[in-house]
Amino acid sequence: MRNSYTQHYNELLESLEKKSLRRKLKVSESASAPLMTIDGRSMLTFCSNDYLGLANHPQIADAIATGAQRYGSGSGASHMISGHNQAHDELEKALAQTQSSFIPNIKALFFGTGYMANMAAITALSSISDGSNAMGSMSIFSEELNHASLIDGIRLASKQNHAKIHIYPHQNMDALRKMLAEDSNPFKLIVTDGVFSMDGDIAPVEKLLHIAEKYDALLMVDDAHGFGVLGEHGRGILEYANVHSERIIYIGTLGKAAGVSGAFPRC
Repeated sequence: MRNSYTQHYNELLESLEKKSLRRKLKVSESASAPLMTIDGRSMLTFCSNDYLGLANHPQIADAIATGAQRYGSGSGASHMISGHNQAHDELEKALAQTQSSFIPNIKALFFGTGYMANMAAITALSSISDGSNAMGSMSIFSEELNHASLIDGIRLASKQNHAKIHIYPHQNMDALRKMLAEDSNPFKLIVTDGVFSMDGDIAPVEKLLHIAEKYDALLMVDDAHGFGVLGEHGRGILEYANVHSERIIYIGTLGKAAGVSGAFPRC
């Protein structure tokens, strides 16, 4: 039995190899930098998201070393039990304060990855039923070129919370308006990337907010590629566009321009 499974998967791998579809990991032997050692070769790196070169910054490395000495290598439990330490608490407060002068009582919640943050935020926002489904479901309006993590979060919301999915064409505000106008659901959520990583264009968040206000919808913006880069102080696309609203759920990622890891929904 084991040999038949082994043969089967080996044949699948051989088929991928013949089609040049088998992916192989490249081993990095140095810290993130413009010039890196990859598989023993010195190479210029054009594929990194370490936009500001902070992933290898000595002050950040020292802070991580200090944190490891103080808190150890693991929390020992989930955040809900005893794993939410002082560093987590201070980080969430600091991330929330970046917008506190515009919106009172704003909160942030830290996650280990951007994927986890998007999945959690979308499923939580779409969870509007009281358990008996008496309150109905949410309508989600997703940008055509949204990141895979947003798409997966929306799919989970559809399966778990019976959310209704609408996909509007890339940057097409007229199509989005039409979809919202035709939807009678009182619970609506517009979901978009801030900076679209494959095309490099920026979502028109000011227009999106006006549309959200007109049709009484929430607006979720995943600013993975804008946080730390856009805006006068690097606070992201909302600062860049000078847009602030209690309707906006902002997702910032620390694993790119900030040079570390994790992400946070802020609302």
